Amino acid sequence: MPTVAPIDVDGFVVRAGFLGETPYFVSGEGEVLFLENGGQRLSPHKSGVLAVEQSLDGKVLVTSGDDGAIYMSSPDGSSDLAAERPRKWIDLIACGPNGAVAFASGRTAWMRLADGREKEFAHDRAVGGLAFAPKGLRLAVSRYDGATLWWAGTDGDPVDLTWKGAHLGISFSPDGKYLVTAMQENALHGWRLSDTQDMRMTGYPAKVKSFSWSVKGRYLATSGANAAILWPFFGKSGPMGQAPLQLGARGDAMVTAVACHPKEDVVALGYQDGMIMMSRFEDNAEVLLRRPGGHPVSSLGWDAAGLRLAFGTEMSEAGLISLQD
Repeated sequence: MPTVAPIDVDGFVVRAGFLGETPYFVSGEGEVLFLENGGQRLSPHKSGVLAVEQSLDGKVLVTSGDDGAIYMSSPDGSSDLAAERPRKWIDLIACGPNGAVAFASGRTAWMRLADGREKEFAHDRAVGGLAFAPKGLRLAVSRYDGATLWWAGTDGDPVDLTWKGAHLGISFSPDGKYLVTAMQENALHGWRLSDTQDMRMTGYPAKVKSFSWSVKGRYLATSGANAAILWPFFGKSGPMGQAPLQLGARGDAMVTAVACHPKEDVVALGYQDGMIMMSRFEDNAEVLLRRPGGHPVSSLGWDAAGLRLAFGTEMSEAGLISLQD
């Protein structure tokens, strides 16, 4: 049976997960907690934390806040200032290859390379999301009426992808063939990058705030409904013409967070009442991981082996779920 070990945190949990074997929890109050050597509690920012991402090498957490600072923190207790935009509200971060980090405020996005060099990308409307392509130093920026693709290493013209409406969260498929955005309306939009063919994914009763690609990139799991909605991205047209999987359906609670298992076709689902469940793609078999009765789950993160799941909620609840006996 799964076991749950509660973790003491303060406030809204922005991100929960693992750096290597080390569990971490980051709160909106500004605390970065690493559960290593008795626990390292860091407070790199002058105020709260707005965004958190893991470096691709899994060695540091990159955080940003309303102090305009971007810090890199590691389980050894160190926090280094990576970039700063005084008097800016930095609420978007993305981590890319070779130590690259992108961040944004208002209508401007920046990319910082590992050697400290920076490149600026200006837009006509506010930036809604950032994502690095799986290969190459290419940055996707979601915005009003679409998305823009920038090549960081060249001065070539950007590629604009157009679709009316406000585009927020953004993600490349693991194979780099598709780009998907979560919209201000209750929908996803996508583009097949080989020919910029549009893809519409609608029918959500709420906004999609959490999405996660399955281990082989065949499915994109999303929140925003009373079940996890998993769109198929195999075949020539991605999800177009294919019905999504609906896993972990409940009539009394919405899914607020999703995290696909790192090795199996399984997804962890967090609900608005604090319940956490695991569901298998093939047959919708379910395993209860945490009982309902708490606050909305805000973050879920697996370890590399897929045997432990870190979670956090919107109101000072966090923990580690172990699937091992």
